[in-house]
Parts: sequence; structure tokens; C-alpha cells
Amino acid sequence: MRKSLELIAKQATNLENQTRDHVGYARLDIPNEMGTVEAHASHSQGGGRIKSFIWWMKFTALLIVVILSVLIFLKWGMPFIFEKVLIPIMKWEATAFGRPVLALVLVASLALFPVFLIPSGPSMWLVGMIFGYGLGFVIIMVGTTIGMLLTYFIGLLFRDQIHRWLKRWPKKADMLRLAVEGSWFHQFRIVALFRVSPFPYTIFNYAIVVTSLRFWPYFFGSIAGMVPESFIYIYSGRLIRTFADVKYGNHHLTPVEIVYNVISLAIAVIATVAFTVYAKKALNDLKIKEADNEARESNVITSGQEKIRTEVTPGHPNFTSVHPKPSSPAASP
Repeated sequence: MRKSLELIAKQATNLENQTRDHVGYARLDIPNEMGTVEAHASHSQGGGRIKSFIWWMKFTALLIVVILSVLIFLKWGMPFIFEKVLIPIMKWEATAFGRPVLALVLVASLALFPVFLIPSGPSMWLVGMIFGYGLGFVIIMVGTTIGMLLTYFIGLLFRDQIHRWLKRWPKKADMLRLAVEGSWFHQFRIVALFRVSPFPYTIFNYAIVVTSLRFWPYFFGSIAGMVPESFIYIYSGRLIRTFADVKYGNHHLTPVEIVYNVISLAIAVIATVAFTVYAKKALNDLKIKEADNEARESNVITSGQEKIRTEVTPGHPNFTSVHPKPSSPAASP
């Protein structure tokens, strides 16, 4: 009996020592785990600072390159363009054609350049330099509208090829899908935003045919989106002609004209940036909203499938047999 009591006491002592050691190990392990978490947190913060520093270095380098490029262009590129391109064009325009013929030539260039994916900016600048705001705006709108219709109907003939081509750029295709959903006004708004956004409209005219976008929202949305771009190009052309007249002609700017040109240039730059940023932000917001709607629909479909799977799983409380219950035999008379 005494040996049994001594054995029990010894086992109790051993158990107490093991428990104390285990608690001690646990207390020693907690600071180590906390130290590991702190180390990970400090490492993440350090990585974030490094990424931010690298981003700012890239931004600064890009800004320096842009400033140097602008200075080089103003020093050597601008005089070359004035002397070899703009002045000969203005002299040719004054002697070779009359204004009606020149207007038809510019309308044809604005209509045909988008068909071959050639930028129409130089033609719009010429329209601004030669015809100004009134007639110049009409020429640009007529030419770009004809070009937009030509590329749209030509794209319909090569719809399958364009569809295969767009598969190489799925992100661009996802952006185009925004224009085919919703009401007439929604499609009109999306097309107008695409016209103002940095998305190349010459490619947009061809790519939009692979969607189910209706024609009239595309037509009126394209015209609405081209209005601000037309005025900006006309103003740029007028400003270029003013600089050419000042540098190579006998025209001298008065202080009022200098102030007017500086203010109008600042307004044009701000308006261009504002239109572009607004269009890009609106398209991104619509894309995020569409992704949220798709995720919500996917969750609804998934939950419905799980519910159906639950109802047809044998042994589940909500299980519903698909076989009819056998009818009870009729009572014998």
C-alpha cells in the first residue's frame, strides 16, 4: 500500500514538472512568434518604401526626358517644321488651289486617312490654319463623319478577321464590351467617352463591329465625342499659324495678343487633359461596376447550384427524392 502511494506521488510530481516545462516552452514560443510577425511587418514596410522610391525615381527620370525632348524640339524641331513643312504648305495653298478645292481635298483626307489607320491630326491642323473656326469646324465634322462611316461598314465585311485579331488583346476587347450593354443613352455615352479617351478612334471604328452595338448610338455618340477634339485641333492650327507669321512674317504681336494666346493655350491644355482624365476615369468606373455585377451574378448562380446539389443529396435533411412514394395497398375487403 505504501509503495503504491509513493508511486502515485512520484507520477504526480513528474506530471507537474512536465506541465511546468510545457508552459515554459509555450511562454518562450510566444515571443518568438511575435518577433516573427514583427519581422514580416517590418520587411513589408521596407519593401513598400523601396517600391515607392523606385516609382519616384522612374517618374523623375521620365519627367527629365520629357523636358529635354520638349527643349530639343523647340530649339531644332520647330524651326525645321516651320521652314520645311508649314511655310511651303501655306505658300502652296495660296497659289495651287482655290479654297473650295482645298476644302474638298481636306475633307477627302479626313475621310480616307482613318481607313488606312493614318492619323488625321495634320489635316485638322491645316484646316485650322487655313479656314479657322467656322468653316473649319464644318470641314472637320463632315470629313471625320464620312471616315467613321467608311471604317464601320468596311469593318463589317471583315468582322470575323477583326474578332480573331482582338483575341490577342483581351483587355481592349473587355473595354469594348462596355459599349454594348444598357440602354440607347448608355451606348451613346460610352461611344462618346471612347472618342474623347486615349483609345485610338481609328482602331475603335473597326473594332466596334464585333460587338452588338446598335448603329445610331454609335453614329451620334461618335459625332458628340468629336466636337471637343475638332475645336482643339482648330485652335492648335490657328496658334501654329500665328507663331509662323510672327517668326517668318511681318506680323508683330501686341501685349494683348500675347496675353490672349498664353491664356487660351493654357485653357486648351487644361481642357484636353480634363476631357482625357474624365473619359478614362468614367470608363474605368464602368468597367469596375461591370466586374462587380458579374461577380454578384456568379455568386447567385453558385449559391443556386449548391442549393440544388443539397436538395438532391441523399441523407441530407433537405433531401427530396425524385422517385414517387409507392402507394399504400388498398385494404382488403
